[in-house]
Amino acid sequence: MSYRVEKTDEQWREELTDEQFAVLRQAGTERAWTGELLDEDRAGLYACAACGSELFQSGTKFDSHCGWPSFYESVRPEAVELIEDNSHGMVRTEVRCANCGSHLGHVFPDGFGTPTGDRYCMNSLSLSFQPKADEA
Repeated sequence: MSYRVEKTDEQWREELTDEQFAVLRQAGTERAWTGELLDEDRAGLYACAACGSELFQSGTKFDSHCGWPSFYESVRPEAVELIEDNSHGMVRTEVRCANCGSHLGHVFPDGFGTPTGDRYCMNSLSLSFQPKADEA
């Protein structure tokens, strides 16, 4: 797939922390319960930490008790790219930023009690949070 934002690994390394590069560009995963956005409960917008593309509204965030920020839908279907992931002996669906191709996390069909039934399980390192003006 061709992305709107395309950079070399060297360019990404200059812009991202080592931890962000490992997650966003190498499909790593931060340790559960360690992400700074896990308990974020203010109203606002979650964007891609690599390119700033809007990904999730705070109103779709829910506590799934999985150790990572979880959302039941993206801000727009075309904001994310879903890719079959057969790594680690599992069949999962990887979620990438559709604007730059950065790895965000995975989506699972076990968001019980949510309007979509989905659980977008995202790495905090993959996201930036922009609180609404009255929540800042």
